[in-house]
Amino acid sequence: MKQAGEKFVELIKIIKRLRGPGGCPWDQKQTPESFKPYMLEEAHELAEAIDSEDLLNIKEELGDLFFQVIFINLLYVENEQFSVAGVLQGIINKMVRRHPHVFEEKRFSSNREMRENWLRVKVQEGKKEKNELDFPKSLPALTKTLRVTERAARNGFTVPDLKTLQAELDEKSGRLSRLIAGDCQQDMAALIGELLFILVDLGRLNGIDCEDALGRETKVFINRYNRAVQEDGKTK
Repeated sequence: MKQAGEKFVELIKIIKRLRGPGGCPWDQKQTPESFKPYMLEEAHELAEAIDSEDLLNIKEELGDLFFQVIFINLLYVENEQFSVAGVLQGIINKMVRRHPHVFEEKRFSSNREMRENWLRVKVQEGKKEKNELDFPKSLPALTKTLRVTERAARNGFTVPDLKTLQAELDEKSGRLSRLIAGDCQQDMAALIGELLFILVDLGRLNGIDCEDALGRETKVFINRYNRAVQEDGKTK
């Protein structure tokens, strides 16, 4: 653990040097706003590496993401808005506060009771005004739908069972076929949205993440497309 702390400090020093006099012109001109897209890109690359189960790639992408997060943190440090230590202390306090069953002698009789305590702590932290179904706008739509339906179900909101969802899927698929025949694009857009929502909920009830499922199918299509292009090139 001591070595990890030393490496953390070393990375901070490297970023400061990149930003300082005689450093890198590109790094020197960055702002939180300009650097944000790179952080998001690295997060997606890490997710892709995890999916590939390539340990060397995962290790590299974790390092890239560490760099991005610390870099942005130091931009705020330069403006004397908050410190790296303050950020770390904030998340340490939050995790300890939200897990009294781990760091204190608090005992819960069920997962539901533990969840209710989690929500009470969030309210005490000043999270009261935030709607529980609010998620980042940049979150992919399929992932956002999954998180919304998961949280609603966890809070006891009535959700359809598999049989009901299947019936809705069949009914809306039939309606979509008729709309396609009638070339009603505006109605089609709304109905496709409804179908996607149903499919995400159907996936959730079966333990399937539709974002991952669609990503895998897209990868299959890309591989099929590349093979077709290569074969077409050979025949010309």
